[in-house]
Amino acid sequence: MMTCICRDVECHVTIKRLTCVCVVVLKLLLPDNFIEILYFSVGLNDSCIYKMLPIEGFTCFPGQMWDKVLSKVKKAVVFMDDKCAESLHWNGGATSVFEAGARNLKEFSSFEAGGENEPKAVFVVSTLLKGRTADIIKDIIGLSHFQYCVVFTTVAHSIQLLANNVTAELEGSPVFEQFEEKLSEWMGDMNYTAEVIHAPVVFAPVSPQLLLAPTFAHLFPLLPQDLKTINIKRTEKKMFVSLTDVDMQSLTPELQIEIKTLASAVNSMFESTSTREESFAVGPMSRLIAGELANHPQAKSRRKTATNKASIVFIDRTLDLTGAAGHHGDSLVEKILTVLQPLPGHTTDVQVDMLELTNLQHIPDSQPTLAPGCLAQTQSSTARLLWETMLASKQKEAVMEVRRQLVEAASKENLPIKMSLGRVTPEQLCSYVQLFKSSWGALESHCGVLQLGLATAQTLRHPTLPRWDACLAFERLLLQALGDSDFAGVLRQLLPLMKPRGEEGSSSESSSGSRSGEDECGPDELLVLLVYLYSLAGEAQPADDEEVEKVERELIGALTLVITRETELSPLLQKLTRCGSPEELTMERAHTAVEGVFETLKELSHARDHLKQFTSVYTASDGVHQATYRPFLRQVLEEIFHPDRPECPDIEHMSGGLTDLLKTGFSMFMKVSRPHPSDHGLLFLFLVGGVTPSELRLIREVVSAHKPGTQVLVLSTRLLRPTDIPELLFTTQRLVPDIGV
Repeated sequence: MMTCICRDVECHVTIKRLTCVCVVVLKLLLPDNFIEILYFSVGLNDSCIYKMLPIEGFTCFPGQMWDKVLSKVKKAVVFMDDKCAESLHWNGGATSVFEAGARNLKEFSSFEAGGENEPKAVFVVSTLLKGRTADIIKDIIGLSHFQYCVVFTTVAHSIQLLANNVTAELEGSPVFEQFEEKLSEWMGDMNYTAEVIHAPVVFAPVSPQLLLAPTFAHLFPLLPQDLKTINIKRTEKKMFVSLTDVDMQSLTPELQIEIKTLASAVNSMFESTSTREESFAVGPMSRLIAGELANHPQAKSRRKTATNKASIVFIDRTLDLTGAAGHHGDSLVEKILTVLQPLPGHTTDVQVDMLELTNLQHIPDSQPTLAPGCLAQTQSSTARLLWETMLASKQKEAVMEVRRQLVEAASKENLPIKMSLGRVTPEQLCSYVQLFKSSWGALESHCGVLQLGLATAQTLRHPTLPRWDACLAFERLLLQALGDSDFAGVLRQLLPLMKPRGEEGSSSESSSGSRSGEDECGPDELLVLLVYLYSLAGEAQPADDEEVEKVERELIGALTLVITRETELSPLLQKLTRCGSPEELTMERAHTAVEGVFETLKELSHARDHLKQFTSVYTASDGVHQATYRPFLRQVLEEIFHPDRPECPDIEHMSGGLTDLLKTGFSMFMKVSRPHPSDHGLLFLFLVGGVTPSELRLIREVVSAHKPGTQVLVLSTRLLRPTDIPELLFTTQRLVPDIGV
């Protein structure tokens, strides 16, 4: 029997299924000559791999938590909220629920209910068991005939207590016990069975290198305008000067609950793998989360007996918005996420049109009758490996691998494929995919690869894809202009783009290219470009404030006009203007929204003001080389893996107790080794606010170049597309996240 570091019998099956994934992880992180040994060792002795792969215990963790839920769903109707459903989507999907014996899987909504012959219900929620969440559960039970209810919540009991204003440590689980009584009461008989269980089903294993936490997709580092809101309730003497001064107690109750729940989930992962972690933080929000993890009540006893060690570095997304808003990544997955429509209720996955695998005809402007495909392929190991390649490779390599896999699948099924070399085209990929629709067996066997092939083809031929290249070209222009002009001059270069779509001559006169064809930038792209530029504002030559304000007023007026001339409002514009349709949108409402956008934009260039070393993500032109963007993440990793192990003032170690405090204090006047992120062979990078596919590739490249023996697992709140950034900056309630109350 194989050995797993989490020492969980249930994990053995999961690990066996992931053998192929283990080899891929090693291929990314270890020298080539070691690969042959590992392939050989798979055949001889599986256990030797897992002893060398502590990372495997962490990628098993989400599945183990879902196994806890699945053990209760037999003969039950399962009700699940969107955030938990997205986590399940990457952990086996609805198939795993039905295979575990569930009768039905439904949305967590007051408009849903169980049937007359369905006496058992399981609820899976990502929120507190009070307020709106409790009301919905009560509504569903009231419309049903349940005699047995099980409620799973991702929020730990200690946090449920805090939400009910109980700060003392109590024996047992009184909040859960009280809710069990309510469930029995709502079912109509106190003798009926009710259970409430904590299960941190918050992580989605998107790849062996990446765990996402969809539950916290809208958790984003605070901005200076949030500091003003916090200070409103404080006396003048107690006002915070900077975001770095903000502590947990000064945050809103909702944000405290959100941060504590996230820290609790990470702690559960370390607990299940018997890991002692050293926590580090770069940025104000990361400091709060890392501090909460370091001082988590259960973590102190865990660290005393832990058999494995790791470092975890939390990094604020706001320290590098240039990389998140930019189009320079050369990533196929970034483009897929950007141009294809998201799955309803999801922040990561997209809808893949499956029409080409059928004989149905496309009818313009009609509602689709065919269920969409997606990127999450949890049932097929071949499709899973293809997805991982797409996620980790440059676009050209990824597209060629998609073609290779389609050709290989067609060859296995003896389909009449016509081989062609050279450039991969979307038409070519579609022709390969269409071969499978004549054979149901072949289609079923290779459905995962076909979905990824269609996602690639639909992206490459999408009518809005040229906008990506248009944005990239303009970003390069802005980068060069920053070193040569003042900020007012650089801002002025945006004005020719600020024209309503399709307006004649709107951009034929501009140096950035045409705005009259498919590559014209809409309001969403213009907002992304503004974020890109303002995040680099500090790199420009000193400018006259009055001149900058004058150009900004022109931009506000122009962008307001662009938005009001839209014939259809994008989801971003609907959230920004709080209007569901163009008919509702007035010039005044649009102008107010755009003014708010510019108030936020002006503060973006100050995000790194508190840092001493990582102060810039821009390298100016030296006359020989062009100006370039230097990723913040690359700088942090190069510092972590520097052979001299220098102490970096911007990477703050978060103390987990008195011993660490003493060690840190004594190191000021004695030779005491302070904890360093590179101390252990396993490193976690937690990007608070999202990570891009390009950054995943960057991490792999930096680790391979500087310390190939280190295993790195990336955790983040979401997988970013450029248009996510304006939404998180301009429309998200950062101080008051939705906790279900």
